[in-house]
Amino acid sequence: MLNGFDQMRTTFGTAKRLFIAFTLLVSTFAVASYLTLAHVRQIHDGLLQMKDHEEGVRVALELASAVRDQYAHQAHTIILGNDSHLPLYTDAERHVTTLTARVRKHALRADERAWVADIERATGDLDRIFRGQIVPAVLRHDVADVQSEHGRAQAVVTLIQDRADRLVDRFEASIGDFQREVAALQTSAYRWTVFFVLFAPLLAVVVGAYVLRSVARPVARLQAGAARLARGDLDTRFDTDAPDEFGALARQFNAMTVALKDHQEKLVQSEKLAGIGRLAAGVAHEINNPLAVILGYARLLRRKADGAAAEDLKVIEDETLRAKLIVDGLLDLSRPLASEPEPVDLRALCDDAIARLRETRLLEELGVRVIVTGAGEVQGHPQKLRQVVLNLVKNAAEAAGEAGRVEVRVEGAPDGARVVVRDTGPGLSRDARAKLFEPFFTTKDTGTGLGLAVSKGIVHAHGGEIDAESLADGGAEFTIRLPAVPPGRV
Repeated sequence: MLNGFDQMRTTFGTAKRLFIAFTLLVSTFAVASYLTLAHVRQIHDGLLQMKDHEEGVRVALELASAVRDQYAHQAHTIILGNDSHLPLYTDAERHVTTLTARVRKHALRADERAWVADIERATGDLDRIFRGQIVPAVLRHDVADVQSEHGRAQAVVTLIQDRADRLVDRFEASIGDFQREVAALQTSAYRWTVFFVLFAPLLAVVVGAYVLRSVARPVARLQAGAARLARGDLDTRFDTDAPDEFGALARQFNAMTVALKDHQEKLVQSEKLAGIGRLAAGVAHEINNPLAVILGYARLLRRKADGAAAEDLKVIEDETLRAKLIVDGLLDLSRPLASEPEPVDLRALCDDAIARLRETRLLEELGVRVIVTGAGEVQGHPQKLRQVVLNLVKNAAEAAGEAGRVEVRVEGAPDGARVVVRDTGPGLSRDARAKLFEPFFTTKDTGTGLGLAVSKGIVHAHGGEIDAESLADGGAEFTIRLPAVPPGRV
């Protein structure tokens, strides 16, 4: 029998392995899905950043064009010599300011923000030079001052153009980097997809083969074994090597099969005893009457006869007594026990049975020594239990032979008691043990073959068991196991 820990370990063995296998399969698909989604997300983010930098390039280029327009209106003011282009210049200056703010949103790095700051400062300087110096000088027609301030304005415009060009170059370089990164992500996603497309079916095949080996085949073997059991093959045995639920189930099936075969044998034996009992009940009384008449006349005639006739009558008397013993044994098989059990001192019962056996002088004739030890008490029927002990001790003494020894050991326990009868005889053969308790089976020349069958019926009626085994050092041992109280009313 499995202890609690072993049962728990075998109960969850297959379930654990299946859980691991399916978890591995599901985890593989989950990882594949996660990696695919992660690559898609990264590609999406890269495309958004590329779009943002493309917008930055467009705005930076537009800013450079707007600065040139702003400078063009300054040049027209100088050429025309009046302030008629001042409103147009104001619109251009506002457009440059708006574009500069938009460029700032696309400048993420520190140097890019510094370049935008340079543009903002330069745009302010350009506006101050134009409004504060160039326009007044134009209106005064101060050519020298106009030329001087125009040179300063050109330098500021050049600075703005340089910073705008740098931003365009940087944004375009970032776009190139993002394009390469997106291409790498697409390649990686494609490779992972191909890998999982090839690996996932292979893993599914491996898991399927594992499930087939771990579950389907054991179930098929159990099903085949159950089919053999259903056909009545009680010698069927299941493979019990697997340390899992199927191994535990196979062991339970094997135990069930052994128990079923044992119960069937007991049922057959019970049917045999019942049949014999019914037969005995039907004919024993009819046979006993003529046997009693034959025995009475044989004894009467023997007293009057002499010589050979007396010897012949003695043979008739002996054979009639033998036939009467057989009939009495048959009646014992069919005769029910008393209705109520009573306390039985097994040690005193054994002593009494041996004392009655000594009265027959069998023990003295064989020179057999009988030893009784131990003590125990059960509920039962003293006369019937005494008959069982008497039969076992008589058989043991006859098996032990001259100068032999018979040991009767009584072992008491809270749940019942045992009576063990051991002899120093030749022991029992395997064939004899198989048929020992069958009616009319005997290994003795003068036995009826009913003593052990009757004894087994009495013990079973008390809810007990009786068995026999041959000892390794010679001799045989019969063990009677009796419960403290017989089940129900016996």
